[in-house]
Amino acid sequence: MDISDVRKSTKLMIDNVPYDVEEAEFMKPGKGSAIYRFKLRNLVDGSSINRTYHSGEKFTPASVSTEDGQFLYRDGSNFIFMSTENYEQYTIDESLLGDKSHFLKEGTIVTITMLEDRPLDVILPNFVELKVLKSDVSTKTETFVAQMKSATLETGHEIDVPTFIKEGDVIKIDTRTGTYVERATAKK
Repeated sequence: MDISDVRKSTKLMIDNVPYDVEEAEFMKPGKGSAIYRFKLRNLVDGSSINRTYHSGEKFTPASVSTEDGQFLYRDGSNFIFMSTENYEQYTIDESLLGDKSHFLKEGTIVTITMLEDRPLDVILPNFVELKVLKSDVSTKTETFVAQMKSATLETGHEIDVPTFIKEGDVIKIDTRTGTYVERATAKK
């Protein structure tokens, strides 16, 4: 695979370790060859590194596969998932999930990234709906700027929400940014 084919979310093997490209930046200086800067996440231990490469370099794509799965439960720092294809269960450590663990509730359907027979990563849906368990009391003031307050979700994670959100409300969250989107509507 040529370096010009590498994009965000591309899986690569570097020094026999699978990496996920989290950020990719291309720069063409006035002189010399083009430079590519990547922020890479190690799919085995979750650590991140920054690397710079020159045009013309080649990479080996990581032979990863994906399968649909469902989050079952949490056991300490381990998250237990089940494949919806073969009902096999997989354990993924919280350190590999990172911030994604803040948006997982039982029953969430995810995509599991596998390297051979080992789960490496979980891809969340772009949006999840979570219940607000606790929120700060808001004071009513007239303003033209959206006011936010802190709220604790059913997963234990805290995010900023508009002042009109109350305890017990179900809200929609963008898992890519970790931010409030809207109040969830009741399904009919």
